[in-house]
Amino acid sequence: MRQSTKLARLYSLALVIWSIDFLTKNWALENLTGASKKVIGTFLQVTLHKNPGAAFSFATGFTIVFTSISIGVLLFILRYSPRITSTGWAVVAGLVLGGVLGNLSDRVFREPSFLYGHVIDWIELPNWPVFNIADSSIVIASIIAFVLTVMNIHPTKPSNSGAKNSNGAIS
Repeated sequence: MRQSTKLARLYSLALVIWSIDFLTKNWALENLTGASKKVIGTFLQVTLHKNPGAAFSFATGFTIVFTSISIGVLLFILRYSPRITSTGWAVVAGLVLGGVLGNLSDRVFREPSFLYGHVIDWIELPNWPVFNIADSSIVIASIIAFVLTVMNIHPTKPSNSGAKNSNGAIS
């Protein structure tokens, strides 16, 4: 697959994730007030939760730190993604980019203030913190990245520097 096609798919996947996350968070804000609503008994419920921290509501007083980290991850992916030659790693980057954009949008534009916004979480499973589509996307990307790493699949093709030529000399 051509590099430009991989990049287009990476950015398209990120845009789809970001859009679904945005739409579902707005749905949650408009429709979820009060108690949790059961979708599949107590296994899957929907509930509105405004999270000022990270996963598991960790470090709630450090919203600006998480905003800064998200911006750093965003810039890293945008700079590094043109070098990705593996389709699997392009999927990982697209999932992470979409997830980061989803949660970063909340931190930048939602209440209580610019750069200090709370992330909208709304999916509830038993014995698990409330989460959203962006969080799910990042977790799925982490699982795929782990599998690719175990399979020794690299994000980019190894360079030929230091490779031995047919005479055994290092080129």
